[in-house]
Amino acid sequence: MSELGLNTISFAGRAASSAQFKALYSEGMALVEETASYLDGTGRAAAKVLPRMASVLYAAESMRLTTRLMQMASWLLLQRAVNNGEMTRDQVMSEKRKVRLDSFNVDRSAPGWNDLPEAFRDLIERSLRLQNRVAILDREIYRPADVAPTPDNENSVQAQLSLLRTAFNVH
Repeated sequence: MSELGLNTISFAGRAASSAQFKALYSEGMALVEETASYLDGTGRAAAKVLPRMASVLYAAESMRLTTRLMQMASWLLLQRAVNNGEMTRDQVMSEKRKVRLDSFNVDRSAPGWNDLPEAFRDLIERSLRLQNRVAILDREIYRPADVAPTPDNENSVQAQLSLLRTAFNVH
């Protein structure tokens, strides 16, 4: 480990098993439930009256939204299992390889985006913010011990601030 890495403090391990993780877990699972309820109810009715371009976009975005949330829920469940001693870190690492936290971005300039229901767009935005928080926490928790954060990375300060916001449940 580099000399710089010896002075690096990782809050991620503590955050992953703390009250803040429990809050992140609850927030994630609540968003999954809220989204499922919306897509099965209000969203389904709203989608039926959308203009053609927005209707096609709604179908594609609802699949992306659902997939994004299921990936995050899988990660949260795996982390909870390791926190509760139900799985070892090695077991979680093996299962975690199947979880994708770094994709499913949204093109807000796509034709029909502004015609999508506001509640639907809000669910998408909230899922993206949650995905970012989970991805940052994942990188911090599962970064190999011999790999220190790179000080020349222009996003390292932002990543640490995001991690602290996640750890202390500040939005």
